Amino acid sequence: MRIPGWRPLAGLLVTAGVSHFAAPGVYDRIVPRRLGDPRPWTLASGVAELACAVGLAVPRTRRPAALATAALFVAVYPANVNQAVVAHRRPAAPAVRAATLARLPMQVPLVIWALKIGRSAAR
Repeated sequence: MRIPGWRPLAGLLVTAGVSHFAAPGVYDRIVPRRLGDPRPWTLASGVAELACAVGLAVPRTRRPAALATAALFVAVYPANVNQAVVAHRRPAAPAVRAATLARLPMQVPLVIWALKIGRSAAR
């Protein structure tokens, strides 16, 4: 199986990063409450996604950006887990509950994708 290159991953990161600013409430709701005010976390993760996308686009920074992208996917995983927990504790449509659970294992291929880009980037 061939792993897609950096362009689609950068596009995914730009889309996600912009959405953190366009609809921050969606992300605020999934930030674990123990982290306090969710808005700074939402905006910081949006900035991080955009920065990773830019880094992937520049050949000279592609390797460190790919590693940062993998780390970012790991770092935001607790928010994805929190989203699934909240969806199962409160009234939510079955499709929403299923989507929150389906999202959890999706982080693994994203991390692998970023790491493969990092390995294949010019040194």
